[in-house]
Amino acid sequence: MAQRLDSAGLTFRQDYFGDPAGWAALVCLLRDIFGIDIGPLQQLGGPDPTSMPFGWFDAEGELAANISAFALPFVLNGRIAHAAGLQSGAVRPPWRGRGLYRDVTVKALDWCEKQGFEAVILYTDKPSLYEAYGFRAIALHRYEGPTPDPSSSVARARPLLPTTADDLALLQSLLKRRSPVSTSLAVTVNAAMFLINTQLDPDIRISFLEDRQAAIAWKMDEAGRFSLLDVVAADIPSLAAILGGLEIAPASVEVLFRPDKLGWDGVPQPLESGTKLMLRGLGHATPDFPAMLSPMAEF
Repeated sequence: MAQRLDSAGLTFRQDYFGDPAGWAALVCLLRDIFGIDIGPLQQLGGPDPTSMPFGWFDAEGELAANISAFALPFVLNGRIAHAAGLQSGAVRPPWRGRGLYRDVTVKALDWCEKQGFEAVILYTDKPSLYEAYGFRAIALHRYEGPTPDPSSSVARARPLLPTTADDLALLQSLLKRRSPVSTSLAVTVNAAMFLINTQLDPDIRISFLEDRQAAIAWKMDEAGRFSLLDVVAADIPSLAAILGGLEIAPASVEVLFRPDKLGWDGVPQPLESGTKLMLRGLGHATPDFPAMLSPMAEF
């Protein structure tokens, strides 16, 4: 039997990101529950303008429970799905077991249906929690393989720092006109999530290939493994061009999306992660080829 809603002492609100106190309450909730700080997003262009948060607030203005929906169109097997994403789902421990999370989840899904979204996706480490709402897990795969010969015809890349005004403006411009990084599974728009992810993981590097008008999100570990997280460009450059511009010759390569636009054939490997991508809608559709969304699109 579903948990009945007990909202005694709380007030329901939605669409409160334009209220500085409401936004601050969400920042505090996510910091307290997950240990992540999304506060810098305000200096990176702010939250996604399509966001619609749903939450229960206590008398002091503290956010007891929240979930947020936002437009997240994505490509699946060459077709753009008019989809929404759910993120920032959390309940403070003293308020758990009162039906609050179910309430905001139902409200968010109802809003998505009224907006005409044909699908909803989310990331979670508790997939069974969402199966009751019609979500199903999508198998995710990364690709690994040998290093291609770097191209010598690409100008040297330079670092991009989203915390500087000029680099932020450049990244925002590139993000507005980006192409999906894969035809199998990829977001088409994800500016806010891309930008905040540059701040949440200090190991992520962002480099700009000026002659290809491409921003590259990447990592390199101590063993010399190059990890390509995302490519933001109208025309996706080849992996050889990316490595040439970065002026690196890694021992091995992994690509964290299907590399069908990179001119490189890696071997798909199941993604080992406690976090699952879940999809609601689109029938029983799944990627026709092993694939995953770029980590820069995680939310």
